Amino acid sequence: MAGENTRRVLVVRGGWEGHAPVAATDLFVPFLEKNGFEVRLADSPAPYADPAYMAEVDLIVQCYTMGTIEQAELKGLKAAIEAGTGMAGWHGGIADSYRNSSDYLHLIGGQFACHPGKHPDDEDAGTERHNFVPYTVNMLQDKHPITEGIGDFDLVTEQYWVLSDGYIDVLATTTQKVREWDPWHREVTSPAIWTRRWGKGKIFVATPGHSVDVLEHDSVRTIIERGLLWASR
Repeated sequence: MAGENTRRVLVVRGGWEGHAPVAATDLFVPFLEKNGFEVRLADSPAPYADPAYMAEVDLIVQCYTMGTIEQAELKGLKAAIEAGTGMAGWHGGIADSYRNSSDYLHLIGGQFACHPGKHPDDEDAGTERHNFVPYTVNMLQDKHPITEGIGDFDLVTEQYWVLSDGYIDVLATTTQKVREWDPWHREVTSPAIWTRRWGKGKIFVATPGHSVDVLEHDSVRTIIERGLLWASR
């Protein structure tokens, strides 16, 4: 049984298996436990629909790409965050969840649109590697507790083009260049790391995190670990 001062985290993992939701979240469970969280694992958003349980949850870590969410689940998720439960996640596990719900998109503040890959005739065409491109995460905030002391860093993985609104607090960005085969005519800068205040709750999103090796990158892992703690009640 949890102690009186133990914080509770609900880890919701599942959806599209290409993002390795179990292995990805398992990477952070020891960190959460070390920081005093009692961890509950769920393979669907069903717990969101239990208001009595959600009232006791201090942090939701969601790694659930695509999939669907029922109205009762979404209502419970929104109510919990508005009452002070934090929410955090990375990549498609939070920024490409529940495409059936515009209300979920409104809650998170940013939605995956695409990850432009290499040249259409590249030798990797038709494989996952075709989507892995070199890009830079550009830090905007060096005083925020999530990003303090972390400079720009480079990755070779999916570069998320994100549709977002002006209410998110952007901590870092990434810029999609214009290549000779691209149909767009100027560079496009998307949020790569952001936070959002919703009622009494806090939301943290990082778009890097396609695979475990990306999550193990020093800067990515540090940012996510700090983001989990920042978002928690």
